[in-house]
Amino acid sequence: MGRAVKVGAHMALAFMALLLAQLLSAGVAPFAPSALLHAALFAGCALVVEILFQVERSPWRFFAASDGLRLARSALLTTLTFALLAYLAGVRQPGGLRTLAAAFLILTALLAGLRIVRRALHERMLIDSLLRLRPAPASPALPRLLIVGAANEAEAFLRAPAALGERYAPVGVLTPQARETGDELGGVCVLGAIGDFDAVMTQLRDGGLQPAALLFLTDGPLSAFGAERLGRLRTEGVRLLRRQGLVDMNAGGGGGSHLREISLEELLSRAPVRLDPEPVRALVAGRRVLVTGAGGSIGSELARQIAASGPAQLTLLDAAEANLFHIDRELGEAWPSLARRDVLCDVRDADRLKLVFAAETPEIIFHAAALKHVTLVENHPCEGVRTNVLGSRNVAAAAKACGAAHLVLISTDKAVAPASVMGATKRVAEAVVRQFGGGGSTRVNVVRFGNVLGSAGSVVPIFQHQIARGGPVTLTDAQVERYFMTIPEAVQLVLRAAALSAVDPEPPTGVLTLEMGEPVKIIDLARRMIELQGLVPDRDIEIRITGLRPGEKLTEALVDVNETARPKAPGVTEATPLRPLAPITPAALAKLEAAALAGDEFGVRQQLFAMVEGLRDIAPPKRQPAETRTKA
Repeated sequence: MGRAVKVGAHMALAFMALLLAQLLSAGVAPFAPSALLHAALFAGCALVVEILFQVERSPWRFFAASDGLRLARSALLTTLTFALLAYLAGVRQPGGLRTLAAAFLILTALLAGLRIVRRALHERMLIDSLLRLRPAPASPALPRLLIVGAANEAEAFLRAPAALGERYAPVGVLTPQARETGDELGGVCVLGAIGDFDAVMTQLRDGGLQPAALLFLTDGPLSAFGAERLGRLRTEGVRLLRRQGLVDMNAGGGGGSHLREISLEELLSRAPVRLDPEPVRALVAGRRVLVTGAGGSIGSELARQIAASGPAQLTLLDAAEANLFHIDRELGEAWPSLARRDVLCDVRDADRLKLVFAAETPEIIFHAAALKHVTLVENHPCEGVRTNVLGSRNVAAAAKACGAAHLVLISTDKAVAPASVMGATKRVAEAVVRQFGGGGSTRVNVVRFGNVLGSAGSVVPIFQHQIARGGPVTLTDAQVERYFMTIPEAVQLVLRAAALSAVDPEPPTGVLTLEMGEPVKIIDLARRMIELQGLVPDRDIEIRITGLRPGEKLTEALVDVNETARPKAPGVTEATPLRPLAPITPAALAKLEAAALAGDEFGVRQQLFAMVEGLRDIAPPKRQPAETRTKA
């Protein structure tokens, strides 16, 4: 329906409203010449108000309470405008103020009523709403859905157009408040409180209304359900759903269902940290962005979230051709209008990297390319140094040479007091990117976080495979504990780091970390994963302890002994060195590079950990003896 038609309908309703108001308040015949003249003037006033305030720009089929208030304002202004014009023209209004008040109320009711009918037709519920006396029963032709969440969120979801599509029929709602039991939300009954879940499910089963899926509108109820109960539901074939996020809906192109399956990582993790996305959008929108390691777990999620924020161009750089092909194709399908380029390049190749950066001229660079598997890097230390240390140096130097505004390095909690080669390479990389990328117009940020659930090589897919085979699930030690976050959380932190740096007047001196709550014991994680499959640990699936591997620690930390932590933003902490770090000398880095290229594993380990000790030294640098300084 065009806007001209809606404006015409608005004027017609205003015309009718004044005729009815004059009839009801003063007994004036509707077709008397004076009544028609007054009604025409009233309709003209409605047109003037519409031109000024454009009420009819809102679609009728999405009419809501806020629109009703706008309509009341429009009706009031129309009435006041008419009263003013009638007064100036000396036209006497039959019924006086009573007619004007009646006209205001009738016009508001007519305008709102028309929209209510239009929305009811749009949602195909007009006849049903008029004839049905009780909450709607679930359609027998569709799978049944039980909604879990706050009453206001449930009502907003149920009233949203096409929220469920044609896939599910809501059978009821569970809310946090027991006093809301029996209320009706959008035609669906509140069956009880979330704490009464088991009793409600029993009643639904007994009544032949077993839900095929549960929709969790918030994270709180999901975390309160417990792994054993969730596992039992999954074993019974009940799907666990949640609404799509901003990135999911953008990637979906606006079509299809607004619901998605809850991933295993979400079931295992704590309630996710929510960061304000606006600073990230402000940073990325309209900028040229490059992501190294774009085909990996973190790099690909970075690419998705950056693509959703509207960059001017997104360059995807990776050395793995299959991974690069898949993420490039995915982004092309989800954001076909996005300007992007895939670059097959190894960060070890400094010359090729400089050519790529000079050609792409990125303004923001996210360096996610790395070798991160602890055991493999421990067994191949030279390769770890070439990628994690020298590759980071190459990226930083290329970023500075092309004049990039921001460079963000993705680091790990294993860089804190590193016991493994992988952790040591990342600790040295933290210093190297600042040393080779900073000092000019490029701002360098280092983001350090814990284990990422579901990333390539993490324990979750390994445990999944072991459980699927019937066990055993193998752990190195029952006391091993780690910090965990999901891939989207990790990427939010990386993006937020760049956004925080962009608005800071001074360049960052520390490492940004995410508030990750308490560490999780790996054995508890294994038990929860087994329970989520509806199995019993140590009865259905054995948990076997194998012993710590070389380079592995029982616990990890996010802040080292020579760093102090201070809040940077909600959910984000900055770990700042107690004193300025001594630079890694070009000679020391060249010696490390020569040992790595020569395959000298012993020499690489020795030099690498010597650099780490220098970076972790909390004592002030030793002063040279006076006589030595004199000779110099």
